[in-house]
Amino acid sequence: MMRDPLTKAQTLMEALPWIKHAWGRTVVIKYGGAAMTDPALRDAVAADIVLMKLVGVNPVVVHGGGPEITSFMDRLGMPVVFHDGLRVTTDEAMDVVKMVLVGKVNKELVSAINSHGRYAVGMSGEDGNTVMATARDERLGRVGEVTAIDTTVLDNLIDDGFIPVVATVAAGDDGGSFNVNADLVAGRLAAALGADKCIFLTDVDGLYADFSDKSSLISAMSADEAEEMIALDRLEGGMVPKVAACVHALRGGVRRAHILNGTVPHALLLEVYTDEGIGTMITHDGAESRPASAPLPGPGDVLPTVDANEDGVV
Repeated sequence: MMRDPLTKAQTLMEALPWIKHAWGRTVVIKYGGAAMTDPALRDAVAADIVLMKLVGVNPVVVHGGGPEITSFMDRLGMPVVFHDGLRVTTDEAMDVVKMVLVGKVNKELVSAINSHGRYAVGMSGEDGNTVMATARDERLGRVGEVTAIDTTVLDNLIDDGFIPVVATVAAGDDGGSFNVNADLVAGRLAAALGADKCIFLTDVDGLYADFSDKSSLISAMSADEAEEMIALDRLEGGMVPKVAACVHALRGGVRRAHILNGTVPHALLLEVYTDEGIGTMITHDGAESRPASAPLPGPGDVLPTVDANEDGVV
């Protein structure tokens, strides 16, 4: 009868050094894949993010919403056109992008997080000119290339104990709005915030040496090796911006970047708080190691604010 309780206790003790290491650090989470379209998965991810917040991590959530945008454009009878894997975004399509990302996807994720208490604040890259962009290619219309990041709004929200949830609509240098790739924004934000980790949730288990061979999952690799995979065209199309974003984050000072399968229950917790981790980890040198010993917060340290909801349940 004691086996299950003992296993639970051992799991908690395994998490202890990782909790100590991560306390007070910023982790950028790119939310996407099936975890975005499946309400049950969305709620599970939201619960994991809240737990991370309660044990001292400062999560920053970044999201896009390509499938939702396509669905709305289809319903409105608008043409859906892609060029080199990027959505051609006319002025009319940009209105739909903003409506879906800021008005629907963002609000749903904020609501899922805030079902556990007063934690999340939704925003877009346009707010406070957090993400600035310029036109990437005139053939793509309002598709933007990030030109600058200003973390002032994010820093203030983090300092006030909130979880920023960022929709990747950028402020344009021409006074308009731009549709920008959420993976690349996550990598840029992670670097600008000095994040400890940048985590990308997707629909596959990670990077493979040979995608057709599921036993070839790569658990750890270096930034140089990741860049080589891009240069040698060894990645599936949708994985290219994720790996590029990982490399940019690392080059900008982020310690580790991770690509995880968001359909695995509690994938975030398995990566952040267990010895084995999950998915593919990309580091500066490709090494896997336990976190350096770090003290638990003491009486004089500032802990994250915990607020109760209207029912008094945290």
